[in-house]
Amino acid sequence: MNNESSSSSTATVDRPEASAEPVVVRKSIKPVLGYLGGALVAIIFFAFLAPSETATFRVATGADAFQLAALIIPARAAGWVIAVVLTALAVWAVLNLRALRENPAWLPLLFSAVFLAGFLIWVVGAANNPSISLITLLSGSLALALPMVFGSMSGVLCERSGVVNIAIEGQLLLGAFAAAIGGSLSGSVVVAMISAAIGGVVVSSLLALFSVKYLVNQIIVGVVLNVLVSGLTGFFFGTVLSNNSELLNSPPRMEAIAIPLLSKIPVLGPLLFNQTVLGYIMFVVVAVLWVGLYKTRWGLRIRAVGEHPKAADTVGINVNRTRVINVLLGGAVAGLGGSFYTLVSVSQFSRDMTAGTGFIALAALIFGRWNPIGAFFASLLFGFATNLQYVLAQAGTAVPSQFMAMLPYIITIFAVAGLVGKSRAPAASGTPYVKD
Repeated sequence: MNNESSSSSTATVDRPEASAEPVVVRKSIKPVLGYLGGALVAIIFFAFLAPSETATFRVATGADAFQLAALIIPARAAGWVIAVVLTALAVWAVLNLRALRENPAWLPLLFSAVFLAGFLIWVVGAANNPSISLITLLSGSLALALPMVFGSMSGVLCERSGVVNIAIEGQLLLGAFAAAIGGSLSGSVVVAMISAAIGGVVVSSLLALFSVKYLVNQIIVGVVLNVLVSGLTGFFFGTVLSNNSELLNSPPRMEAIAIPLLSKIPVLGPLLFNQTVLGYIMFVVVAVLWVGLYKTRWGLRIRAVGEHPKAADTVGINVNRTRVINVLLGGAVAGLGGSFYTLVSVSQFSRDMTAGTGFIALAALIFGRWNPIGAFFASLLFGFATNLQYVLAQAGTAVPSQFMAMLPYIITIFAVAGLVGKSRAPAASGTPYVKD
């Protein structure tokens, strides 16, 4: 058995067989320390140091079928409630550790969501204008999470088949670049989206070529591809696009499409039924990928390739072909997500405009435990943290804007460091397969 670090809990149990040799079960204590630390911060800041004012959250828009009253929350009382809830979750995690039970997959997401809610109430209550639009916050968070969702879905497709996809950043960036050129030349949003998908496939084809066929270290290949795409797009932007911006860097803008009646539902309407085409595709991709992976024969074959490729090979599954197809499909998904930057966010391409979103998508993949639904909600959490800085700046918060800008990356570090819980990647992820 491999040696573990000292930050773990151990217990000895008897084997069910006749052998008297004990089995030592080990569980990491890092997630519990993260929960206890978060609960302590909540007790100090959200409870004892909470502002005495109220935080007001507007939940209605002028287009709603009927108006809902704003949520007026006493910051100090809510802070105490949230601190108690977080403490209870932390204690439960401690009890699970002592009993050598695995924490449920939803616990880190719930703990993070409650903590962010407490942080939001605390900050808004102390702001100069203690009132924000909850719809603006949530809809903006969903929009900013869109490329992260597509990137994390690309990671799910690749890593479930056994290929580590570090090149998500490059796929998003080349997708944005290709969408800008394709949309500018054609004037069509559809052509721009197809171009973005092709751009992502170009990056993923190189990843598949070197990692699957030539057995090069997948992490190194991914890092190199990110640098390559950054350099190439930066070069062409400076030498070609900047000098011909009207012809090559003026793609059409993708407008939101409101679904009649459904878009008038308070809160849910603006979030779910007033999206761009990319937004609707995002929901479809997540749902189809979850159903495909866990409810179909296709998904069973992919998971078999990612977990035990030799066993999959013995039953007639072509392991490397399956991996190549999944990597290419993942590249198309990530490239499509990259079109958000040049079709929705801004109507032109700029150098390194993805700004590390691919790496946050990779963290969302780990945070979501390689599950499409988990990765989706983890991406929403990161998008919420990113959008928080813009909304709170309008409220006149005293929290420095530099700290708010760091918030999504701080959450990323905690997720990757494993403080949110143990995440087990597919067993064969990152391991090339050579047929005997």
